[in-house]
Amino acid sequence: MFFRYLLEEQGIRNHQTFLPPYREAAARLGLTGVDPAPKTFEGWLYNGRRPQTVFCRVIVEMLGYSIDDLWTEVPDDGPRTAFVPLTQRALPGASADSGMALTEMTRTGHMAVRRAREFLLGKERESIGDDTLGLLDDEMARLVAAYPSQPLSTLWPDLLETQEQVFRLLEGGRARPSQLRDLNLKAAVLSFLVAKGLHDMSEPHQAMTMTRVAASCARDAEHPALSAMTDGLMSLIAYWTGRAEDAYHYASKGAVTAAGTTGTAGLWLLGLQARAAAALGNAEAVRTATSVATSRRDHVIPDDLDRLGGILTYTNAKQTYYEVEAAALLGHSSPHLVAQAEDAVTALTDPALTAWAFGDLAGARCNLAIVRLGGGDIDGAAEAMRPTLDLPAAYRTSGIAVSARRVHGAVLASAARDATVARDLRAEIESFPVSRAAIGG
Repeated sequence: MFFRYLLEEQGIRNHQTFLPPYREAAARLGLTGVDPAPKTFEGWLYNGRRPQTVFCRVIVEMLGYSIDDLWTEVPDDGPRTAFVPLTQRALPGASADSGMALTEMTRTGHMAVRRAREFLLGKERESIGDDTLGLLDDEMARLVAAYPSQPLSTLWPDLLETQEQVFRLLEGGRARPSQLRDLNLKAAVLSFLVAKGLHDMSEPHQAMTMTRVAASCARDAEHPALSAMTDGLMSLIAYWTGRAEDAYHYASKGAVTAAGTTGTAGLWLLGLQARAAAALGNAEAVRTATSVATSRRDHVIPDDLDRLGGILTYTNAKQTYYEVEAAALLGHSSPHLVAQAEDAVTALTDPALTAWAFGDLAGARCNLAIVRLGGGDIDGAAEAMRPTLDLPAAYRTSGIAVSARRVHGAVLASAARDATVARDLRAEIESFPVSRAAIGG
C-alpha cells in the first residue's frame, strides 16, 4: 500500500514517530483533537483499513497525495510513475508571493472579516439595514450546515458571537416591526444550536434553559415548525440523560404543534416519540409513531428549515437510524433489522451529503452493533463499533458516549460475553469517555 510505502520511506514505522508530522499537518489546517489512537493507526498501517473522513484531510496534507492514491497497492515497477502528488496542497513552509505564510494570511483574513462584520453591525446605528440582516443570514446558514459535521470546538466562538449580535439588535430598539419576526427567527435558530452544543458538552440543565430561550423566540417569530423543534430538542436532552417519560412528553407535545406543518420537523418529533416510547418499553406507541412517520414521508414539502438543512432537517437516512434505535431498545433482533441497520450506516457514511452528521453515523453504528449482538454475531458487532471507537477526541460527544455504553451493556448481556473479542470490545468502550476536547479544542 502506497501509504505504508511513504511512511517507511520517511522512517515512520510506529504510532510514536507518526504523530509529530501528523500534528504539524493538523496545525497547518487549524485542526486540533484529531490524533488517531494507536490501534487506529495500526489498522491503517498493517490491516489496510481506510481512515475516516476526520483523519483524511490531515493525512493528505501530511503526505501530499489523495486518499485514493494512498490506499492503493504499489505497482511492481514502483510508485513514482503511478501516483501524482497534489500540487495545490499547503506544503510545510509554503508561502505566498508576499512572503507571508498561508496559515498567517488565513488567520489575518479571518480577523479582517470579523472586524468588517462588527463595522457593518455598528454602522447602521439608527436602523437595521438589509446588509446587516443578510450578513446574519449568511452566518446563521453556515453554522446550521456545519454543526452536524464539524467538532463543536471549531464553531463555538462564532456561534456565541452571532447569537450575541442578534440579541443586541433585538434589545436595541432599532428594528422595524417588519424585521422583528426575522430577528426572532434568527435568535431562535442560533439559541437552538447553542442549546444543542451545551447538551453535547454534557450540560443538560444549561441546555434546557437555552432551549426555552429558543422556544420563546420561535413563538415570537410565529414559526410553528421551529417551536415544535424546540420541544424536540427538550425531548432529545431528556432522552440522552435517562429521563424517558419526560422525553416522551416533550416529543408528543411537539408532534401536536408540528401537525399542521409541511416540512420534516414533524417527522423528527415522531421519531423522537418512538425512541422515547421504546425506552419506556411501549411497543405499541413505537409502532404507531413509526407508522405515521412512514406514511407522512411521501407527503413532505420542504420548508425554510429544511432549506437551511444541516441540523434542522430530518433526512430519510436519519429516520431509518431512529427506527432501528427504537427497535434495538425494545430488544428486537432479526436478519431484517440487521439489514435495516446496515442500510442506515451506509446511508449516513457519505460525508459529501449535505446533511452528513458524524454523531448520527456513530449512533447508527452502535445500533448496528447491538442488533448484531442480538443475533449472536460478536465479530460483526466489533466490526461495526471499530470506526466509532476510532473517533478522535474532538468528535466524542455525550450522545456518542451514551450509545457506546449501551453497546457495552449489550455485550455483557450476550452469550458471547466471555469471548476474547467481547472482552476486548468491552475494554475499549470502557476507555471511551466523552472528551472535553469536544468542547474546547
